[in-house]
Amino acid sequence: MGKFDKSEVIERFLRYVVIDTQSDEESGLSPSSEKQKNLGRLLEKELKDIGASDVFFDDEHCYVYARIKSTYETCDDTKDGKEPDLKRKKLALIAHMDTSPESSGKNVKPRIIENYDGNDIYLGDASSLTLSPDQYPEMKAYIGQSLIVTDGTTLLGADDKAGVAEIMTAASYLIKHPEIKHGEISICFTPDEEIGSGVDHIDMKRLNADYGYTVDGGAIGELEYENFNAASATVKVHGVTVHPGEAKNKMKHASRIAMEIDSMLPAQAKPQYTENYEGFFYLTEMKGTTEEAEFKYIIRDHDRAKFEDKKNLLDAAITFINGKYGQGTAEVIIKDSYYNMREKIEEGNLFLVENAKKAMEDLGIVPKIQPIRGGTDGARLSFMGLPCPNLCAGGHNFHGRFEYVCAESMEKITELLIKLVNM
Repeated sequence: MGKFDKSEVIERFLRYVVIDTQSDEESGLSPSSEKQKNLGRLLEKELKDIGASDVFFDDEHCYVYARIKSTYETCDDTKDGKEPDLKRKKLALIAHMDTSPESSGKNVKPRIIENYDGNDIYLGDASSLTLSPDQYPEMKAYIGQSLIVTDGTTLLGADDKAGVAEIMTAASYLIKHPEIKHGEISICFTPDEEIGSGVDHIDMKRLNADYGYTVDGGAIGELEYENFNAASATVKVHGVTVHPGEAKNKMKHASRIAMEIDSMLPAQAKPQYTENYEGFFYLTEMKGTTEEAEFKYIIRDHDRAKFEDKKNLLDAAITFINGKYGQGTAEVIIKDSYYNMREKIEEGNLFLVENAKKAMEDLGIVPKIQPIRGGTDGARLSFMGLPCPNLCAGGHNFHGRFEYVCAESMEKITELLIKLVNM
């Protein structure tokens, strides 16, 4: 494999992150925010410019599709009448365009810190914030390399515009170098992954792939084929309000009952106390008065049985409260979001993990196979018939103002994608 222009992936990334693509979980629309289409249209143009085939922008739902033709003579599933030749299968590379609603993505001002010296990075006068290895010790691994940081007023958008830039740069290189043998490659950029709706309207026929990889992970070397089982829960409490001077045996305080429900969930099962394979209840929002209260959770666990137990525990808390305060006092709506892709990857698709691991090792990248304490588009796609592990994109501290990405990691991950399609 020849050398690609390493500056290209950084140039693309810097061009993409200044486009505000923050998704909006409250809009009820698809895409959840129209501004995501600005990046979608740019990517459509750039894919056409590099010579990709079948480029299509779904203007209604904001998906970008493209294809890189196989450099084999055929794309048959079989070779010489033997077992299926995996190189001739159709591979999808997928990343999402939106950024998290948790922190502003407007007026992103990225800055490159060259030859990082291991000390604190002052993000800028606009925020007066400092990115410090005392708080983020993993920064020390990048001494002597270049870090791309924010000005402390917004997130950076490496989640997942780093993945978008890496796929785009790899695609450009592969089209310029048809001597690299690979099967047909599908490219898809999705909206609204951050709010769990990334594949709600994906066109699987247009995607037309046998397996895939999302490029949506963190530090270089991360390789993931396990993720949380996930659900959302909305609890509503209906109280009774009377004048506090006459409240005895009459008032039913909805907000305090809501707090009582929360206290019935295990204290150790909160995100700040969990790691690795430990699941949690995360109280994401709470509002209320004496008369009405509403609060929302996300529920997570890698183990499917423990996941079901957590949902049942919340149901049981609601049943108890209704028994204590009267039927109809509390209600809960629980909605599953996605499931652990591991069960689909282990159904004959572990070669995807092994291929990625070998490609990393060949490039001097240390593989870090670990569970995702979250989810990706690939989790849902795996249950839609497209086995889809997750690859690193190179960033850290996603969703917030201390987000950063290593430029050299992005360059290496681009090399990884180019090598992986030839595995």
